Amino acid sequence: MKVVVSGGGTGGHIYPALALINEIKKHDPNVEFLYIGTEKGLENNIVKRAGIPFKAIEITGFKRKISFENVKTITRFLRGVTICKKYLKDFKPDVVIGTGGYVCGPVVYAASKLNIPTIIHEQNSLPGVTNKFLSRYVDKVAICFEDAKKYFPEHKVILTGNPRASEVLGRDAEKGRQSLGLKAHQKTVLIFGGSRGARAINDAVLQMIPTLAGKSYQVVYVTGEVHYEKVMEEINKLSDSSHVIIKPFIHNMPEVLSAVDLIVSRAGATSLAEITALGLPSILIPSPYVTANHQEVNARSLSDKDAAILLKEQELNGNTLLSTIDHILLNQIKLDEMSQASKRLGIPDSAQRLYKVMQKISGK
Repeated sequence: MKVVVSGGGTGGHIYPALALINEIKKHDPNVEFLYIGTEKGLENNIVKRAGIPFKAIEITGFKRKISFENVKTITRFLRGVTICKKYLKDFKPDVVIGTGGYVCGPVVYAASKLNIPTIIHEQNSLPGVTNKFLSRYVDKVAICFEDAKKYFPEHKVILTGNPRASEVLGRDAEKGRQSLGLKAHQKTVLIFGGSRGARAINDAVLQMIPTLAGKSYQVVYVTGEVHYEKVMEEINKLSDSSHVIIKPFIHNMPEVLSAVDLIVSRAGATSLAEITALGLPSILIPSPYVTANHQEVNARSLSDKDAAILLKEQELNGNTLLSTIDHILLNQIKLDEMSQASKRLGIPDSAQRLYKVMQKISGK
């Protein structure tokens, strides 16, 4: 069997693709893969490092206001379709799967025109422009949130969840605790702002740190590598920060997630898939800088079901964050109720569900 996968721009598009590839390999180690992305996107390094054959095209997204750049984008799209048709004819895939990002446009569109079975995977509650466009041409649309269903042709939509969710299950919580020096019988809150960190969250945590001493729970705070040095300059001005574990980045996130009781984070689709798969309560601070404010829509998919508390960035400071953490972690009934609500939203077998959709449309 041969599979073409495309997804790029951000880890939120790339890591679900890699999780699906890992799932397919479990069922058939002889499957051949080709990943089509862009040279400038994160996928260029991440996918190559995973040892997956990679080919690149040049593509950009549409500007939301009238711009000559949009003419260039159309030209690049048409050129990309031509190049992708050549890649696909040479590789002869049984199925093509797009996991989001501009690069999926020419890849999946070219596959549909060559009558190759196609799937797009939408991670967010509010779909992007590329997936809305492609939904007219593909065989199936896999979604992670019920809220996304209304944006696509109803007969094509299947709720699969995010394949990344499957990769955080069954991890060694004790290994996660040991890697950070966490106490085994003390509640833990993990605070992070995504892979690059978030300045607003960092500012709130810095305000909060002096008031954390003596709390009955422990705090793990991930600054993001680009913010770490500046944060540590501020930390060193404090009289005592020994009660907070501070890291620039966590490489063993699945193990660490298994070891904590509460998450404070942005509302990226991949993070929410991991959080709900594990049934973790969360405080979500959506990034206001993303397209169409889709992180807030994602967050409301959890907060409206009592699985999370939504804090808008403009409301965020050390006092509001601390009081919200206390409200959850110091109230066992609240913690349990949010955990159960989160678990109900999780789709732990998401990678297998998407694999079955792929099998069905490819006939393999």
